[in-house]
Amino acid sequence: MTSTASPWLRRPLPRPAARVSLVCCPHAGGSAAFYTPWARLLPPDVELVAVQYPGRQDRLTEPPAGSMDELAGAVAEALRGDRPDREHVLFGHSMGASVAWETALRLEATGAGPRHVVVSGRPGPGRQCPGTVHLRDDDGLAAELRRLDGTHADLLADPEIRAVLLPAVHADYRLVETYRPDTAARLRCPLTALTGDRDEEATQTDTAAWRGATSGAFSSLVLPGGHFYLVAQVERVVAAVLDACGASVPASHPVLP
Repeated sequence: MTSTASPWLRRPLPRPAARVSLVCCPHAGGSAAFYTPWARLLPPDVELVAVQYPGRQDRLTEPPAGSMDELAGAVAEALRGDRPDREHVLFGHSMGASVAWETALRLEATGAGPRHVVVSGRPGPGRQCPGTVHLRDDDGLAAELRRLDGTHADLLADPEIRAVLLPAVHADYRLVETYRPDTAARLRCPLTALTGDRDEEATQTDTAAWRGATSGAFSSLVLPGGHFYLVAQVERVVAAVLDACGASVPASHPVLP
């Protein structure tokens, strides 16, 4: 995966002439590689820029972020120094939705706000509640990952892989479950909220609460599936994101009905 000068940003399919950077923030325990398949679904004028959190993959030896302020602040700083001539659209799933929103707030505060923010699989700030998953042992945490169906079961069954994978997952859950968003904060840019129709982590009512997180235009979309609905619905999710980018789906990748 091709890197930029920043350790935070990854470009699996570099497009130096693109006019929009689609910046994607992973879920708890996730990595930039989660979004790699998206790169070839984008038109030539949109470049995928996936965020790589510390504590995983090629950043395994770095300590994971300890707070949302630390994490979103670092992502915002990386983006401020990255292709300032481009528009940015931010996307985030689950924990990444909060990272995207918090990052966008910081970018807007410096006059470099994004064109659009798309959040997925996460309740709006006013409906986010503390959690206790981060207090579980490794077996309890692995059970939660199996329930959400976002991690291959064979990886969780391998002791060596678990030993590498779970520390970052624990840290991410601690970060997001102790995070307290500023419910009075508002973006100025448009915001789109997505969720799966069977997602117990972010119901349609939860997702609609993102309306209060921006003073700009708001829209929402519900697609079939559970918490990781976006894996099976990738074409439709990318189509919604491209609409936020002001772009269209390439003819070679038509949206499935």
